[in-house]
Amino acid sequence: MTFSLNEVEATAKRATRGAGYAWGVAEEAAKATCWLSAQGFDGPAILAQLLKREFAPCLERHIPVLQNGVWVGEQDLCPLMTGTAISDSPTVLSQSTISISNLAAPLLLLPFVAAGAKKLGTTVKVSFDGYSAITDGVHLSCADCSFDRADHVEITEGGHIQNGRPLQSRAAPNAGAWQVLNSMAHRTYAPATEESRLLGAGSGLSDND
Repeated sequence: MTFSLNEVEATAKRATRGAGYAWGVAEEAAKATCWLSAQGFDGPAILAQLLKREFAPCLERHIPVLQNGVWVGEQDLCPLMTGTAISDSPTVLSQSTISISNLAAPLLLLPFVAAGAKKLGTTVKVSFDGYSAITDGVHLSCADCSFDRADHVEITEGGHIQNGRPLQSRAAPNAGAWQVLNSMAHRTYAPATEESRLLGAGSGLSDND
């Protein structure tokens, strides 16, 4: 089954919020998932992979801090929080190489780097564990891959887009991953109250017979 990118974005946003992230982070996660899907990756599956790790309850352990020139965390870094740090100050992409240690779901970092590259009007290369991707913010040059985590990530300005990935208008996510996102999204729905049930029922307690 395929879904529009708008459907992907809406589901990803609610799922991320349902997993315990703030709404602002959920919005960024949704945009990132949508961007990956447009590039032909299974964005929902990549996000589901991250959310199943349940970083949100102890998120402070997964937020990057700079130590000896490397972004590190107490435990595996969250790509959403790491990506947000780049989004908050995209000029870091053109100042020097960014080195990141122990990053979960590294493909989720690409949309944040892409947004920075587009804002700066440049190209940026992301490399991790023998894999590399180059983006100018719109186009992405890289092969298909599936990484649960990366031991070491490097982000550098420069590179040339070659054989950019064909842009997609719909997504065909893994059915299991899509179900995971929907299950998490349901956590954001308020439980029905007696008042809401009565309002939804139409007639309520009135008897028009």
